[in-house]
Amino acid sequence: MNADFPRILTLLRKEKGISQKMAASQLGISQALLSHYEKGIRECGLDFLTRCADFYGVSCDYLLGRSPDRTGSKLTVEDIPEPDMAGKENTFRGGVLPVLNKKLIANSLNILFDLLAKSGCKPLIHEVSAFLMLAVYRMFRLVYSANSRNQNAMFTIPDGVAQQYANAAMELCGANAQSIVKGEPIPGMERIKDVEPLLVTTEALSQQYPLFASSLLNLIQNSETRIAYPVQQKK
Repeated sequence: MNADFPRILTLLRKEKGISQKMAASQLGISQALLSHYEKGIRECGLDFLTRCADFYGVSCDYLLGRSPDRTGSKLTVEDIPEPDMAGKENTFRGGVLPVLNKKLIANSLNILFDLLAKSGCKPLIHEVSAFLMLAVYRMFRLVYSANSRNQNAMFTIPDGVAQQYANAAMELCGANAQSIVKGEPIPGMERIKDVEPLLVTTEALSQQYPLFASSLLNLIQNSETRIAYPVQQKK
């Protein structure tokens, strides 16, 4: 079959909260055979694959790891919902702080991605985007691990090394992006053809991004406070 099927098959059963014996009974096979499928010892046929899809309410593409969406759909730009659809942004769960930080980050990203678009440099856009996605992946997985009932089978990378591997990938993305902005891109990547559109001043930020500039400036201030770099006082 493939390496993803056993993992996803196990994940779906555990998320459904049923035993291997019960799942096997519902799927019309022996527990021993289901155990072999979940461990990847044996490969199943198409008939069993479709039965699993119907039983767990997912697509065959999801079961095979061909799509991360349970319905098997492949996302396009038009399919991705806006971050604050259905007024969820204004839901204060756990106080004001989560909503405040979410707005600071989301508004700052609006500016960052607009600047990336102005750069016209696809490798830079790709490396910065990958860096940010890895950062979200790391923190989501960290929070996910707080509850021991959450299944590690949701991920392909083992929990014991996931943070380290993600951090290494982030460092690589950061290094690639830096090589581009410094005008010395690594082989296979390109320079920014015109850096003039990337000229940024606090006044220009306020004029070009009146809704988002204050969020970015606050994010910069909060981040540098957190970094706590020892600034030498002028005499």
